[in-house]
Amino acid sequence: MAYRLTGHAHDADECLQDVFLSALKVSRREPVRNWPALLKRSAANWAIDRLRRRARHAGRDCGSGELLAELSATTPRPDQVAQAHELSDRLRIALGQLPKRQARVFCLCCIEGWPHSQTADALGLETSHVTVLLHRSRKRLRELLAPAITGQGQAEVS
Repeated sequence: MAYRLTGHAHDADECLQDVFLSALKVSRREPVRNWPALLKRSAANWAIDRLRRRARHAGRDCGSGELLAELSATTPRPDQVAQAHELSDRLRIALGQLPKRQARVFCLCCIEGWPHSQTADALGLETSHVTVLLHRSRKRLRELLAPAITGQGQAEVS
């Protein structure tokens, strides 16, 4: 998850170090009921924080990165690959501009594919609150990504 969000192996490695240190601290304070949820939530948090820091320090340059999702089962044309990389970079930048809770909910539900109930449990929220945060994050991402989508039809942020 950290690599998919940051798009850089070095940043993902740094995030993982932070994830395991924070998980160790949590486990010393209280028993951990769900280790996978704790680790994924923490990875999303650290990766989003790293995206924000990178955006602050480097302006809008967030690196080339990997695609967040596969484009299709067929081999894409070079222009499609370049376009997908650009959209992926813009998505990373936009995620860094969302409020933390919205970014976390979007990452867990839309990138990791978690159901709303599992996301709610992992973040300590009500399922209805997850639904609201997801709606707000999608709306804001559509606004932030609209310039990148111009000429390609309506932005589809699932």
